[in-house]
Amino acid sequence: MKDDMDKIVSLSDGDRTVELQKYLSSLSNDQLTTVLTNGALKGKKVGTMIKGIFKGSPSSSTEGSTRRLLVYQHCIPLCESGDLQTEVAADIIGLLMLETHTLPGPSLAKLASLFVEAIKVGKMGSGKSLELFPTVLTALSACEALSYGKGELSGEEYKKQLINSLCSSRWDPQCVIHLTTMFRDVPLSSEELQFLVEKVLRMFTKLDLQEIPPLVYQLLLLSAKGCKKQVLDGIICYFKEQDVHQEEEQKHGESLDLEVQSIPQDQLRHVEGTVILHIVFAIRLDHELGREFLKNFKTSYGDLCPFSVALLLSVARIQRYEEQVFDLLKGSIVKSFKDEQLQQGSKFLQDLLPGPCSVDHMILDTVKNSVFGWDHVTQGLVQLGFSLMDAFGPKPGPFGKTIEGASTIARTPTQQACKLGGQVLLQGFKMHEPIRGEILEQVLNRLVTKTASPVNHYLDLFSDIVVSAPMILLESSSKVTETFDHLSYLPLTTVQGLLKAVQPLLKVSMSLKDALILVLRKAMFSSQLDGRKSAVTGFLLLLKNFKVLGSLASSQCSQAASSSQVQVDVHSRYNSAANEAFCLEILSSLRRCLGQQADVRLMLYEGFYDVLRRNSQLASSIMQTLFSQLKRYYEPEQDLLPPVKLEPCITALGDQVFLQEPLAHLLSCTVHCLLWLQNMRRSANPIANDSDDEDEEKEEEGYQSELETILESMTRRMIKSELEDFELDVEVEKQSHFAIVNMKTASTATLLVLSQVDRVLDEVDWLIAKKKSQAPSDTPGPGGATQTAGQQDPIEKAVKLQLGTLLTALNELVQTALLPGSCTITLLRELSRTYTTLTTLIKYYIQVCASQPGALPARLEKLVKLSGSHLTPQCYSFITYAQSGEMSVGGADDKKKKKRNEVNTAASAKLLRETKAIPNVIFSIEQYEKFLITLSKKSKVNLMQYMKLSTSRDFRINAASLDAALQEQDGSQETNQSEEKEEEPKKKKRKQ
Repeated sequence: MKDDMDKIVSLSDGDRTVELQKYLSSLSNDQLTTVLTNGALKGKKVGTMIKGIFKGSPSSSTEGSTRRLLVYQHCIPLCESGDLQTEVAADIIGLLMLETHTLPGPSLAKLASLFVEAIKVGKMGSGKSLELFPTVLTALSACEALSYGKGELSGEEYKKQLINSLCSSRWDPQCVIHLTTMFRDVPLSSEELQFLVEKVLRMFTKLDLQEIPPLVYQLLLLSAKGCKKQVLDGIICYFKEQDVHQEEEQKHGESLDLEVQSIPQDQLRHVEGTVILHIVFAIRLDHELGREFLKNFKTSYGDLCPFSVALLLSVARIQRYEEQVFDLLKGSIVKSFKDEQLQQGSKFLQDLLPGPCSVDHMILDTVKNSVFGWDHVTQGLVQLGFSLMDAFGPKPGPFGKTIEGASTIARTPTQQACKLGGQVLLQGFKMHEPIRGEILEQVLNRLVTKTASPVNHYLDLFSDIVVSAPMILLESSSKVTETFDHLSYLPLTTVQGLLKAVQPLLKVSMSLKDALILVLRKAMFSSQLDGRKSAVTGFLLLLKNFKVLGSLASSQCSQAASSSQVQVDVHSRYNSAANEAFCLEILSSLRRCLGQQADVRLMLYEGFYDVLRRNSQLASSIMQTLFSQLKRYYEPEQDLLPPVKLEPCITALGDQVFLQEPLAHLLSCTVHCLLWLQNMRRSANPIANDSDDEDEEKEEEGYQSELETILESMTRRMIKSELEDFELDVEVEKQSHFAIVNMKTASTATLLVLSQVDRVLDEVDWLIAKKKSQAPSDTPGPGGATQTAGQQDPIEKAVKLQLGTLLTALNELVQTALLPGSCTITLLRELSRTYTTLTTLIKYYIQVCASQPGALPARLEKLVKLSGSHLTPQCYSFITYAQSGEMSVGGADDKKKKKRNEVNTAASAKLLRETKAIPNVIFSIEQYEKFLITLSKKSKVNLMQYMKLSTSRDFRINAASLDAALQEQDGSQETNQSEEKEEEPKKKKRKQ
């Protein structure tokens, strides 16, 4: 056989073509294939030999074409066998590619069929020869005509049949990546590409998880030809299903004590991270892919999942997409919360639709998953968290005033979005060390700089960070210390929240405590009232949290300690004395506040009770302070009423009177502290035998008994006191209206009913939008009118029933003589919105008729008839009534009432003109009728037969008003004539 190979090579090199052709003709097919096999295995001169065979096999002759085809048919499986060296196989495929265009059409068809059959039976595992397949298909598509079955097909059609056959058959999982790579070089029509992409996406579930990233990479490269949306949807859908499967396995595994998972979680997360990197890289190179990705996300908010969230956050690292991504995420999060709130607040929607997916769980799952090396996602999570908190946090109140209240459960969609942002940042802080410094710095910066806006949401986040990771925060204590320097300039509510949040840190960091005390002492002498109030707040918090040895445990208190405080107590017996001296020094500073403004003293009184409960060893100092302050306002003369001196409690400045002493708070604080102390001493006495405690109790008994005497005297005399003793006027207001709806409550009741109308319209609009967003193939055609009620689309049926009920209710309202003003304008607005919603429904059926022609549902015709007969005519009557300013108020003869009515009517008319409520209603009705005409033409059903001609904008003659005016004119003429007759004789007498 070596001689045969050498002979072929020598004849080819010597340009003895005729001899070479004769020699090749003398060889049988088996001999030729044996020569090819031996040469390929040895790897020597095989390329030269193949060139010689092609040289001696002219494609113009039948014999030469047949021999060439034989070489291809033998070399392709030989290269796939794995017996050849990689370089040898690559050289052979390269030579075959160069000569492919010389093959006739039938040979190309046979070769293509050879590839297809080999792929079907799984003989293309290595994929080395698949590089040749695109060349074969390209040459095949250039052929004019090929026999196929009993007829003929063009080369392009033949290629299409091959691709369809290939994509319809079973693929060996080992060759999926090779085939996807190969098809990148095959010219494909959009239909062929779509068929191919669907096939590759279906193969995802057949592959090992580790093979997904390289396949995704090749699929993304293939998407340069088209089908970008389909590729992205398929990838996201696959990982969404994997996440669901993983979650179900965890649930069932916990219940069944299963430890083995089909796909380990860490492996899945690492694969997801790699795929995200591939997609982001592809988007960087192909901006059209990025635009398609964002466009697709805008139209499919409901498909949000942890993988797609992570992908979006990674895409946000590309500067040109950053703003779009965060706008989309914020919009989708708020929309999801709104949808969830809408469904939770409506039994009608709950029965109609399944519950929505929880968007906050998806976002937080993304944070949880990012711990598996998703460094490209963490920065996006930080930006998302602060973006949500900045955009949806509480807003400043009127006139720039900050309105902050206690933290409550997030109820509105914006509050839920803000809370979600805080949860993202908190979880990110716990899980990712590299972003901790940035999160803490940004939170503290917002606390210091946003003085004109509420920052309680950032205070809550900071408090949660301190509670969850106090020791981690100590590494960044310098940033907290820098924030202390701004305390005197921050709003009081911010100071209170900040100092409350850092209490656990003060217990484990002496340097942080010393820095805070220095700042508070300076603030005590601040020229600003808020600065002094901030100092009082800080000192009270320190007194509550630095316990003196012997204080009752918090579990013995009547109320539990605040849940926001961490019970971190590193104080032992040796520093309790220092704590006591420290607390007494603070109390001495706080006593100076008793000579300051009422607001400062008020804070002191409100804080002493909490301090006593948390630090009971300070009871003597606190009670003596309260006792001495109370005696200043106590009237010792037992016969005088009232028992308190009110004059020192107030101060006058010109015509204004100011509170000097919040006496009520002082009394309340004193009584609460005394009662609590008595209860605690009573419960602690049976186990207390210390002589020091006995001495202390005797000392306390002295002021306690005197204090009790004062309080008893005050109570007894206050009972005897009358209002006149306080020099206050008595006001008695009598009300005798018991009906729920009367002249006083009619406006409020009407507005409440109209608010419910608005809510129903919200639900209906949401359902129509949901139906319009569905694919036409998923939407039942209007031919449902011929079906039974049970077969009709439940959402469409519910929409029409709700609107029918609403139209009936509005029919009653527009026939009600409402008072001019807000009720009339609100009703006009709801009418306008009702017709807009009806128009939206009609547009939906126009869309349905265009895609699925058929008869309109009977319920729709009834709804249109109801609107035309029951609502529209009454609407125009109500518009006339509103424009005329008629009022159903009695007492028209009363001149004062008449004048007031004229003023109200003029004001209402002006309001109507300014709000443009009437033109909006008329426009909405006309738009509704316009699209009814369009639907009538599309459906061949005359819906306009139920609508009456509009006259509200035409020239009108009000017959009743005309008769009244004519009668008034006749009456005035008769009066004038009678006066003239009476005056004429008098004039004649004077002349005589």
